[in-house]
Amino acid sequence: MAEWVLHVDMDQFIAAVEVLRRPELAGRPVIVGGRGDPTERAVVSTASYEARAFGIGSGMPLKIAARKAPEDAVFLPVDHEAYESASAEVMSALRALPGVVLEVVGWDECFLGVTTDDPEAVARSAQAAVLEATDLHCSVGIGDNKVRAKIATEFGKPRGVFRLTAENWFPVMGEKPTRDLWGVGPKVQKRLAAHGITTVSELAAADEAQLVSEFGPRMGVWYHGLGSGLGPAVVDDTPWVARSHSRETTYQQNLTTASEVQAAVAELAGHAFEDCLADGRPVMRVHLKVRYAPFETKTFGRKLAAPTNDRDEVIAAAVELSSTLDTEREVRLLGVRAEMVMPEAGDSTERTPVRGRI
Repeated sequence: MAEWVLHVDMDQFIAAVEVLRRPELAGRPVIVGGRGDPTERAVVSTASYEARAFGIGSGMPLKIAARKAPEDAVFLPVDHEAYESASAEVMSALRALPGVVLEVVGWDECFLGVTTDDPEAVARSAQAAVLEATDLHCSVGIGDNKVRAKIATEFGKPRGVFRLTAENWFPVMGEKPTRDLWGVGPKVQKRLAAHGITTVSELAAADEAQLVSEFGPRMGVWYHGLGSGLGPAVVDDTPWVARSHSRETTYQQNLTTASEVQAAVAELAGHAFEDCLADGRPVMRVHLKVRYAPFETKTFGRKLAAPTNDRDEVIAAAVELSSTLDTEREVRLLGVRAEMVMPEAGDSTERTPVRGRI
């Protein structure tokens, strides 16, 4: 028997939870985001498959989604408690499967580590367990590491199972654009293209030194390995150790003065600090995110002179960062992230250079 990694990803999770609560919405385009009012500033948290057919997707401003949506589309507010409850039921059902190690990645996804000679059978058991417990459907990617398992899930959607390993990596992924790789966004894709790297195979065959020169010693090596589907293979059920806490707000009316921005930053920083305080760890770095009107986003950060549990010091650092913003531009979104000192025991979980745990 071999060791396998299974990536379980709930199908249109948030929309599916809403449809379970409102069966009459089945088959209709459902868009969940903000307070459910498409005239307000907010983004789409998720869209049902019926809504996605109209080009509506997560992260899209609700106002744009409303322009794309058909007349029978339904907009609903985000209900965090409902999704957390459904997620807990999903993970409980999966954790009860015999012989598996479960690593939670988010509300709607997790990895299963299992030793078996039939990973497809385990995948189908996982789907059946989730369906029986919650009436929700999921897709399962099977891989010989986490990267391949996660990417495999996209080929299984919806409600399917797909296996992606070193054996079939290049036949399946070789001619795909680099954007199809986990962790490669449009900016990285553009930077790779500037070096003549547009496909997964080209990334795998690229000169690693060139990638290190472009992205740095850590990310350059990571992206080069990603072209061959390399990544961590151990599923770890140790609890996630948060590195930071953040708060952000999209304002219904643009902030137009420096005093408005500073007051808003101070409020967000205070909330982020309280979240860190609840974790019992001092803050070592503060980051500020700003989205200027109409939709340009920038981030800034600074390391504190020393880790601190002083609320005023954290707020002052965030406000000082806000003084570097362009006062001639209106602000539609602000966010503050407080990065904490890791606990003495550290974090034993193997991590990727991007997005933390995979």
